[in-house]
Amino acid sequence: MKVFLLGGTKDSINIIQHLKNNYDCHILTTTTTEYGAKLAREGGSDETIARPLPKDEIKEIIINDNYDLLIDATHPFASHITQTSASLSKELDSPYIRFERPTTNLENIDTHNIHYADSFDEAGKLIAENYPNGNVLHFAGANTMEEILKHIPVERFYPRILKVESSIQKCESLNVDPNHIIPMTGAASLEENMELIEKYDASVMITKESGEVGGVIEKIEAANKKNVAIVMIQRPKIEELNKNDIVSNLEELDIKLKNFF
Repeated sequence: MKVFLLGGTKDSINIIQHLKNNYDCHILTTTTTEYGAKLAREGGSDETIARPLPKDEIKEIIINDNYDLLIDATHPFASHITQTSASLSKELDSPYIRFERPTTNLENIDTHNIHYADSFDEAGKLIAENYPNGNVLHFAGANTMEEILKHIPVERFYPRILKVESSIQKCESLNVDPNHIIPMTGAASLEENMELIEKYDASVMITKESGEVGGVIEKIEAANKKNVAIVMIQRPKIEELNKNDIVSNLEELDIKLKNFF
């Protein structure tokens, strides 16, 4: 079985390890960064491509190299690539799986500090209106900073980003003070989030609804302990995606694979 895996997430590494341990398969993993590709190789991926791929190139590789299955395990907010992969699978009439981590279970969590927004532009407006003077911790990636900074002063903005060249360059292009940049990898612990709130005297934290894997619960708990607000951006809705193509854990993935093969 040849698997074309759209990766770059912790979920994708788990999928690679699961497939290599349980199936006779060859895996090509694509990521947008060399760091992501390195993690994929360490996880067991046979091949990696470390750059964004347009739809036509993905299609060409799948056809020319005879890939049997396309798995999209990209971030819940990577809506463009999920739209692309879902539509491509229909064009090719080929097996397709969207691995989408579950949303955060907030049943037993105090949510009184959470404000919800449907976009980063809306989040920026919300912060400008409700927290006009407070410092802002941005835990939602480098590519979303510009929408926020349309509405709040860069002097109050503290982004937590991957320490990769593209993210640093993005900060520079937006005139973010180098002393405000927080370079980290992976989800922060409760204690780390609390330390960042204290260190930067934050009034607001921005996060995506990226599931428990993305450390959402630790952010909420830190905000509650320090009594700061969280602005949480809801996941985008993707019309091209068929709910029957979605799995949320490795057990569901196995069931899908048995149906296909």
